[in-house]
Amino acid sequence: MRNSILTTLLASTALFSSCDNNENNTPETLPVTSFTVTIENAFTPKEFYTTGNTGLIKPGESESFSFNAGTGHYLNFATMFVQSNDLFYGPDDSGIALYDADGNAITGDLTSELYLWDAGTEMNEEPGIGVNQPPRQSDANTGITENGTVKLISQVNDGFTYPALQDVIQVEIAHNGGTQFTVTINNISNNASLATPFAPGNWVVHSADQYPIFKRNEASSIGLEGLAEDGATATLTASLEENSGLVSPFAPGAYNVGTENLVFNLNGTASSALEALAEDGDPSGFENHFTTPDQGSAPAPIFPSQTYSFTFDATDGQYLSLATMLVQSNDWFIGGDAINLFPNGQALNGDITSQLLLFDGGTEEDEYAGAGTNQAPRQSGPNTGTTETGSVIEETSPSSNVPNIENMIRISITSNASE
Repeated sequence: MRNSILTTLLASTALFSSCDNNENNTPETLPVTSFTVTIENAFTPKEFYTTGNTGLIKPGESESFSFNAGTGHYLNFATMFVQSNDLFYGPDDSGIALYDADGNAITGDLTSELYLWDAGTEMNEEPGIGVNQPPRQSDANTGITENGTVKLISQVNDGFTYPALQDVIQVEIAHNGGTQFTVTINNISNNASLATPFAPGNWVVHSADQYPIFKRNEASSIGLEGLAEDGATATLTASLEENSGLVSPFAPGAYNVGTENLVFNLNGTASSALEALAEDGDPSGFENHFTTPDQGSAPAPIFPSQTYSFTFDATDGQYLSLATMLVQSNDWFIGGDAINLFPNGQALNGDITSQLLLFDGGTEEDEYAGAGTNQAPRQSGPNTGTTETGSVIEETSPSSNVPNIENMIRISITSNASE
């Protein structure tokens, strides 16, 4: 009997204690916290797409180099005619278009598009004899300064005779499939009236109306002077490398706040909404999205230093998921999968870039980043690439030109709990 009474009293005490701590015996309401997310395009602006070097090419020898390029890209290069003071071989200052008007990759012999140029930096001497030409000079940069401009040698009346270009150099280009090309420079001067090596040179892939190496009738850069007088490419190489690389906008994206991820399902098949976001930057299939850049007035992608931002409310136990398309790709997006908004019970604040990953939507076959014909900047219309029946996965082997996440995007979050 005593045990029964004690049990009843304990139960009654617990009941009253519960009522005291939770008035009217209703569930406790969790506090609501307001968050703001800022997404910044962190790419460093670049002028050109990609660049590289060629080495010393002796008479009778050849050298090849390969690169990826897309429609709208041009190739330019320069290599010194060593038996001279400051002459170099290269195409027109605006480069050679790598695709024709119909979007077909060019192939074959490019020699007819080459010229012998005078850099205008050192007075010319008779080719193959001058004491200030590399095979005979006592040191680099020893000739008489000219203070001229870059001109075709055919426009320079120096009274000297030069071997026919087609007897000295031959350049061929092959399309390896996809967006890859291989260029081969052949030194055929061993059968010309004057045999000459080609000194180390530079090549660069760029866009229309750009002049990455020189511009005719303008003074040479210090970098071109070094190349044209001495085959010294360090200065020009440093300049081209600093100004070359992949740069991509980020497209409007989507987000979700809750206890489960409703933006994408890792290792699952992409939804039609995710396919549109990942392939074409269209987040309209999602309930929550960010579309207009900060300080913008209409939906648009964000370019370097531009930002998107959005605000939402959440309670402890909820998570943030988001995705934004890497525009220079077929179906890649940068996203965060279920980011804990209340780690250790505290509202999340600060930089959360480290919680992001690059994902492949698995819906369209991949092409080289920034060059693919079916990537948004170059495709003829939405959803034009070859269908891929894959799953949403982390992209661990992107194109070699894709920077690390933190060099592409920065995402930060603030809460009113920090105010």
